[in-house]
Amino acid sequence: MFSEWSPSTSDRTDLGFHHRSLPIKTLLIASQFPPKTTPRGMALFILQTTATVSLFLLLATTSVSLLHASGDKGHGSLVLGLTHVRAVSPPRVAAATSDMIEPLRGFRDGYLISLNLGTPPQVIPVYMDTGSDLTWVPCGNISFECMDCDDYRHHKLVTAFSPSYSSSALRDLCTSPLCADVHSSDNPYDPCAVAGCSISTLVSGGCPRPCPSFSYTYGAGGLVVGSLTRDTLRVHTQSSAATGEVPGFCFGCVGSTFREPIGIAGFGKGALSLPSQLGFLRKGFSHCFLSFKYVNNPNFTSPLVVGSLAISSKEHFLFTPLLKSPTYPNYYYIGLEGISIGNDTMAIAPSNLRSFDPDGNGGMLIDSGTTYTHLPEPFYSLLLSKMESTIVYTRSSEYERRTGFDLCYETPCSDGSCSDNLPSVTFHFLNSVKLSLPKENCFYAVSAPRGSMVVKCFLLQIMDDGGYGPAGVFGSFQQQNMEVVYDLEKERIGFQPMDCASSAARYGLHRK
Repeated sequence: MFSEWSPSTSDRTDLGFHHRSLPIKTLLIASQFPPKTTPRGMALFILQTTATVSLFLLLATTSVSLLHASGDKGHGSLVLGLTHVRAVSPPRVAAATSDMIEPLRGFRDGYLISLNLGTPPQVIPVYMDTGSDLTWVPCGNISFECMDCDDYRHHKLVTAFSPSYSSSALRDLCTSPLCADVHSSDNPYDPCAVAGCSISTLVSGGCPRPCPSFSYTYGAGGLVVGSLTRDTLRVHTQSSAATGEVPGFCFGCVGSTFREPIGIAGFGKGALSLPSQLGFLRKGFSHCFLSFKYVNNPNFTSPLVVGSLAISSKEHFLFTPLLKSPTYPNYYYIGLEGISIGNDTMAIAPSNLRSFDPDGNGGMLIDSGTTYTHLPEPFYSLLLSKMESTIVYTRSSEYERRTGFDLCYETPCSDGSCSDNLPSVTFHFLNSVKLSLPKENCFYAVSAPRGSMVVKCFLLQIMDDGGYGPAGVFGSFQQQNMEVVYDLEKERIGFQPMDCASSAARYGLHRK
């Protein structure tokens, strides 16, 4: 799902299409392929399950585990006995004592944060994702394998972590609460039973075996398989670009994936997430995504601020309350009241975009791991109809077919000036928040200028989810050129249009 549309690079800036959030986590029993998904990166929600006693016995016999070393010469995903890996009692994660400021770099379909892991440090770029909890990195320079990732082989970005080169790397134990969390188990004995621990060590809580391998599945069908690992994480603090150390940070060391070539830093509200482990969930964080025109430009980065600094002095922002899903409490939901096109009256959004049904489905997920905003039918078609009646330019059926977007137009562009009269788009959220999006957040040039015109497409998509999970998603492309504040202390999300390049310079993040 990384690149549904791939015209030549001469036609466009290299943007991808991906939805990596809202994971479906299952206990690793055998080789698992992702569940069937609907087109265009839908978020899927499947009830989490735990293994039966018979499966525990089967796994205790087979002792499935991922290979946890960079020097493996094999080509598959890695099978070793659990008794042959190094594991000791995991240290408690030391919460960061100072605010954290990190640069984010735009890359294809999202924004990358560089994780500084291990002793000596290894720098691994991963996607920043507010729609999932687990932080994971590719492991093994030779052994890491990604299926269906051919489109990424040309970018040479996949940097793998080598735990054997880090003196502080440890496998997490099966008795760790985070081990039970990554296996989606409400029973803390489950992981140790899978690891083959005896009944006496299960009861005493003293089983020394490592956490069994896990699988972690994302909404668009991406799947990762790995082992839970702890190591020292180094972060940049507010004071003079100093570095703070976080020993015992827990993350997935992943040896094989399906459609997930680059690691992910989970920023959800679960125990495994990066802000949760660093002790910032009672405070918050903010990001200011640079425009996609800076994608792949190493000289410009977007600021990510975690801690008190992110939420202080922000009362002038437009704040909408966070909604609480009774079924999916680890994700960030907001309520959408409607959308207005140009000067037209607001199109009223269906009630499920601002409330939940008894099963916890509904609400609008705000997600940095989904590229484009998704809206349900018939609301989506209503917006397209309003948009089409407003725009006077000629439709481009060729680019609609090539890109998969529903509305593309030939807009004027001559002598280097590509100004147009495309309409504005305003999102109306709960608490009377009116968020007028910059035009480039909704329309994007998908062709190079040709003659006196350039083709621009409307970058919202349909939410075809079958009624499960969120009713809509507010994606990262629509969050460009604004600061977004996750004020978890007051349970609200704030927006403020912003020159994110200037914001990054203020934090000293641009290269000179």
